[in-house]
Amino acid sequence: MRIPRPTSGQLAWQRLRLGVFFHFGLNTFHDLEWSDGSLSAASFDPGDLDAEQWVRTAAELGARYVVLTAKHHDGFCLWPTATTDYSVASAPWRGGAGDVVREVADACARHGVRFGFYLSPWDRHAPEYADPAAYDELYTAQLRELCANYGDVAEVWFDGAGSESRVYDWERYLAVAAELQPHAMVFNMGAPTIRWVGNEDGLAHDPVRYAVDRGDLSNYSDETVGYGHPVYLPPECDVSLRHGWFWAARDEPKSLEHLLAIYYGSIGMGANLLLNLPPDSRGLLPDADVARVRELRAELDRRFGDPLAAVIGATGDGVRLDFGREVLVDHLVLKEGLVDGQRVTGFEIVTDAGEPLASGGSVGAQRICVFPARRVRSLSVRLRGDGAVLTSATGYRTGASVVPTIGYTAPTEAPE
Repeated sequence: MRIPRPTSGQLAWQRLRLGVFFHFGLNTFHDLEWSDGSLSAASFDPGDLDAEQWVRTAAELGARYVVLTAKHHDGFCLWPTATTDYSVASAPWRGGAGDVVREVADACARHGVRFGFYLSPWDRHAPEYADPAAYDELYTAQLRELCANYGDVAEVWFDGAGSESRVYDWERYLAVAAELQPHAMVFNMGAPTIRWVGNEDGLAHDPVRYAVDRGDLSNYSDETVGYGHPVYLPPECDVSLRHGWFWAARDEPKSLEHLLAIYYGSIGMGANLLLNLPPDSRGLLPDADVARVRELRAELDRRFGDPLAAVIGATGDGVRLDFGREVLVDHLVLKEGLVDGQRVTGFEIVTDAGEPLASGGSVGAQRICVFPARRVRSLSVRLRGDGAVLTSATGYRTGASVVPTIGYTAPTEAPE
């Protein structure tokens, strides 16, 4: 069976691993997750907006890319678009001369963080939405503005929510992206190059397969998108630091333990993680959120700041990992060679005495394996899968021998 191979762009995106989402817009000023396009543009007035603080915080976390909600489902545009007056140009912020997209893109350039944008296909404000041909014209123009005017784009994020069963002119949209941003990853719709993991909890599940023939469309229906044959589509896990995607005064950041569980369940499973940090109505990331981000970074540095690299040697059914000396380890991070496609279909880590320590159904870009601390000089990894190759194996002594757990289920709310 032919195994789909990734493009160099897909592999480069997988190496980014961690990104930050910024959900910001009219909803921020009304304690709403979704709005219907009727809120006044005049209510958008963040008196202290500081995109530098947003991106600096993302960089401190270790994020290598950001995605900004340039237009959410309400249709309000965070840049002065020529396609509608429902934008920052009609808001009192910056005297109607502001451009949130510009400020975030410029901050990304200063901090060496790649920039991406979210442009909702569903638009609850535009009267053109009722006329598919007219809306295709409008949406293509919006996409062209964003692709042409804000520098290099890492990712174009197409949200399927609200677009179930809607037919868009994806060929036309994606021709614009290919023309102006040929290296950008396309998220989940049209002809995607990366896919949604299938939930908004930030969690992938073992095994994480990069070759799929179908993808989930949104969190609000069982509708899927078929590709006709298996294609290489690595997943991105999206989740908010808070319960809500947009800032609300009543909300608060998740606990450190919860965020660690997300990290292990996304990046630790071989997926990318896009963690939402919602700016508040001042236009700033709240102090509590920044503090929690720094707490998370400090704990990740504590756990993974002292790597113990192993030399990989082939064995009959996998590889032997030689640390060159006796070491105490409770974590092992494995990476798979992916140039020829994802090949590992299962693995088991065992001591030289044959004691099993950890196992799983996939390795992928990075698999974090956790087990009770063992003092070892070498370990073996038994591999399943034709042509399966590990490119690196690194041990860690973290003092933690179990995978963190979330510990609670967040309440669910029906969108408006």
